[in-house]
Amino acid sequence: MTQRVYNFNPGPAILPQEVLIKVQKELLNYGGTGMSVLEISHRAKEYEAINNDAISLFRKLMGLDETYKVLFLGGGASSQFAMIPMNLLPKDKTAAYVETGAWAEKAIKEAKKFGKVHIAGSSKDKNHSYIPQLDSLDIPSDSVYLHITSNNTIFGTQWHQFPKASVSLVCDMSSDILSRRLDFKSFSLIYAGAQKNLGPAGVTVVIIKDDLLAKCSDTSPVIFNFKTHAAENSLYNTPPVFAVYMVKLVLEWIVERGGLAAIEKENRAKQSCIYDAVDHNTDFYRGHSEKDSRSWMNLTFRLPSEALEEKFAKESKAAGFIGLKGHRSVGGIRVSLYNAMSLEGAEKLAEFMQKYRKAN
Repeated sequence: MTQRVYNFNPGPAILPQEVLIKVQKELLNYGGTGMSVLEISHRAKEYEAINNDAISLFRKLMGLDETYKVLFLGGGASSQFAMIPMNLLPKDKTAAYVETGAWAEKAIKEAKKFGKVHIAGSSKDKNHSYIPQLDSLDIPSDSVYLHITSNNTIFGTQWHQFPKASVSLVCDMSSDILSRRLDFKSFSLIYAGAQKNLGPAGVTVVIIKDDLLAKCSDTSPVIFNFKTHAAENSLYNTPPVFAVYMVKLVLEWIVERGGLAAIEKENRAKQSCIYDAVDHNTDFYRGHSEKDSRSWMNLTFRLPSEALEEKFAKESKAAGFIGLKGHRSVGGIRVSLYNAMSLEGAEKLAEFMQKYRKAN
């Protein structure tokens, strides 16, 4: 077997090795059924148990009760850019959005097809290098909801405090869900593509509070209506069975490691060792995001020249560090430190950064 690399890809991303080993072990015969999870019916009691266990684990880890519905849908988080306003934004009403990166911009573009959009705040003036201050946000009191993107994979910024608005708070948590402790009850709707912090690509998690669910339009197509999937416990049509199964295993892995308190502690240590390598060598490394807005999940920085950045990406790959080239919107280097990345991986990369600086 080829030795496993340190996988810093921004998504699809690293998965816990313990989870992959368990999947491998159960792949041909799940639970004594004589079938793979890839083969069993989504109507079978074995899959129903997987589905229900995954829902229970989300509620347990996030401190939510049964007034929050947990839905497993297809289409990626990008589908929710349209599905949320389709359900919640009438043509004559306004939704507020905070524009903090490419994914927020795409969500805004889709919402404008259904109703009015008010930009409550933006970081576009500085190439999305910061999160707007809470007291600078302009949130109309009659907004049907306020939409934010908690972490920005491309630009490397993250919300560390959240708005306390009188309107429903909707959050795209695709790249930092379950990476730290939060008051998840302060959100009315949370959604996340799985392929960064929860599991493989193929399933999107939507967590919606009952009072917001009740406001969903009855005129949207049945398959795109949150009420449809909530009423059928995400089994209205064939769900992404294998992806949900893997998400369940990842959630169990988080519980086994000590829950969000332990995950947060390790994530804090991982980001610190990379940012320390940047901040202690500012003659060579320059962070893209402002310090009070820095992401723990996607750490972005530049080097003195594009040639040195290209060389860094090439040499780091040869050394076993994969997926470090930055997005074209920012350039430079991007280090993605999702939950499954070990502290050892972050420390080894920080060592490489020191050696690379000295050599160049």
